[in-house]
Amino acid sequence: MSPALQIALLLGSVVVLLGLMAVVRVLSRVWGFSSEVQRKLVHIGTGLYALTLPWLFPDRWPIYGLLGLTVVVMLVLRRPGSRLGQTLHGVDRQSYGDLLLALSVGLCLFLAGDRLYLYVLPIAVLTLSDAFAALAGKAYGSIHFTVEEGQKSVEGSAVFFAITLLISFVCLMLMADLAPLNIIVLSVMVASFGTYVEALSWRGFDNMFLPLGLLIFLTVHAEDSLADLAALAVLFALCVVAFNRVAAKIGLSKHAARVYVVAVFLLLAVTEVQNAIFPILVLGAHAWCRNATPCTAKYPDLDIVAGLALVSFGWLTLGNATQWNAVSFYGLTTMGLMIGLCALALTRQALGVRVVALAAIVLAAMALRAVIHDLNPDAANWNGPMWAIGAISAVGMASIPSVFPSGFVRARVTKLTLLSLAIPLLSYLYAIDISRLWT
Repeated sequence: MSPALQIALLLGSVVVLLGLMAVVRVLSRVWGFSSEVQRKLVHIGTGLYALTLPWLFPDRWPIYGLLGLTVVVMLVLRRPGSRLGQTLHGVDRQSYGDLLLALSVGLCLFLAGDRLYLYVLPIAVLTLSDAFAALAGKAYGSIHFTVEEGQKSVEGSAVFFAITLLISFVCLMLMADLAPLNIIVLSVMVASFGTYVEALSWRGFDNMFLPLGLLIFLTVHAEDSLADLAALAVLFALCVVAFNRVAAKIGLSKHAARVYVVAVFLLLAVTEVQNAIFPILVLGAHAWCRNATPCTAKYPDLDIVAGLALVSFGWLTLGNATQWNAVSFYGLTTMGLMIGLCALALTRQALGVRVVALAAIVLAAMALRAVIHDLNPDAANWNGPMWAIGAISAVGMASIPSVFPSGFVRARVTKLTLLSLAIPLLSYLYAIDISRLWT
């Protein structure tokens, strides 16, 4: 297929998306669909269309262009007064689901590579299981549990589990070369993990956590032995028990504690233990910071998990895109985020105490980073120990929030995340450019 024809198909796809939204809007007037039903119908239609993309376009670049254009269209439809946008944004809660859906489709397609079941299975679960669970819960739900400001139903979660189990079994059987018993065990684990993640979703973040979480899980563990899969299930159960025990002691809600379980489990499942230390310390530093110097965020415990997830998925994608291992730079980012949270937690202390405490935290973080560096293989340390870069990042993250604490009262997680990314990201881009000059 020629580039011109693929561009025409790209633009036609956007027209189809807008046409779908218009049709749903018209049908809602005729049949009285609620805002939730309208949103789910668009969700199903766009998700099913997304499943055809690897076969519809012979090249990948038009798909990424289509998804980028879709994000632009979604942002335009978010304008106040947009009638067409009401099919997506007519619900009474704040949601970023439409934007995160487009982002997740692109990331899943990129990370799946030639193993298309890693794309099809997560997107099919997100499209079908999520939509039908929501509609079933709305229509038949009688046993509810609270999630952020809303509620979900046990009946909806049961529907999600059943549909996900079927999707997983069919996809793995038809698209993956795995032993039958492994397919059964993996399908049960995928359905269980997916149901747990979906039940914890807030503001549409399940559109990111669910497909990418399933993709990462399958990428790492699809070919594990049955014994390894059993050990992984035990690890997840231990995470649940551990966080349930400490949640109340550090002021976490039950919902936030379960979200932390998913975050820690994915970190331990996808990377070596030493590279999960700083991300886990970020969660601990946030708990300290939230109690010592509260911010204006309504759900700060959920915000930090979302920020940490975006950083983690972002570095994973960037490393895969450039083929230059990004683990060390990811460690620098999470180390900086942890130090920044500690700096804010100390802002109410006397200046002398603050300086001494921050100096101790920075030195301890650098010492821990040295240990992690020695434990990682040469492939992860290809840019050397980066002591100077690490020290500059650590001192900056300790100083800026400490000197300007009022600047972090609003949008704290967003600002700290961007600040912690600045030096590691610039260093990474500079390093891979220099490295290419020598290869």
